[in-house]
Amino acid sequence: MLIEEVTAKRILSPVKSPTTWFGVRWNINVYRGCQHKCIYCDSRSICYGLDSNKIVVKTNAVELLRQELAGKRSKAIIGTGSMCDPYGPVELQYNLSREVLKVIFEYGFGVHIITKSDLILRDIEILKSINANNRVSAAFTLTTVDDNLAAKLEPGAPLPSKRLAAIKRLTAAGICTGVTLMPVLPYITDSEANIGNILEQAYNCGAHFIIASFGMTLRDRQRDYYYQQLDRYFPGLRQQYQNRYQDAYHCPVYNYQKLAKLHQRFCEEHLLISRMSELTSGLVEVKPEQLSLFD
Repeated sequence: MLIEEVTAKRILSPVKSPTTWFGVRWNINVYRGCQHKCIYCDSRSICYGLDSNKIVVKTNAVELLRQELAGKRSKAIIGTGSMCDPYGPVELQYNLSREVLKVIFEYGFGVHIITKSDLILRDIEILKSINANNRVSAAFTLTTVDDNLAAKLEPGAPLPSKRLAAIKRLTAAGICTGVTLMPVLPYITDSEANIGNILEQAYNCGAHFIIASFGMTLRDRQRDYYYQQLDRYFPGLRQQYQNRYQDAYHCPVYNYQKLAKLHQRFCEEHLLISRMSELTSGLVEVKPEQLSLFD
């Protein structure tokens, strides 16, 4: 995969509604593009303007972040992993995600990380330091806990067994860690057995939350590539998708209600957070103390 180095003009982007996604107030992506090659990835859509064969590295990301954080007073949560995995293989070469975490700690901000990689464990001590002063949360995407199936669906990503082991270590370190159970692929990962296995194994590894979405998206280049991979790994399945979803963008699984009830019931019985509103309720930004005139 081609790697292109660029100098970025800015690094933080604001989030309009922090309570809708892990309390994140700003997003940061030090890389553009992803090496995990998930066959269902929405980022192949034309609207994102990404080249699936190229990784863009923002070489000045750390310096930019330091400049931008210096001017912010509320020590809010910074999210990473929304458009690319911060712990893809390219991170082993550039270490930008690690250096960004150091700056976040230096300035007293919190962080939320979405990843499919156990490479996050390399930075566990930095995350513990951030967590002592603000808030750290990490979400591992799981579509299946079957390593063999995952090798077809997510051929460049660490196997689910490694992600589950990482969840266990992070939760043991006192970091709020859980699962984003999404997407759920129609006719492939939408069985009650598959969803139940994810719920059970995430719970057994100490997950604090499991946020689920029972379906997937499909549009333009994303749909074309996904159908090519269905023909390769699941012959005959393309026709079922075309018959059911045609040109729809949102593609919910046919047994959505049953799976949603299974998910909700499991989380209630095991005291797991299942809704974003529960996860973000009560979040308070750390603000600098305002001294009085005579202090």
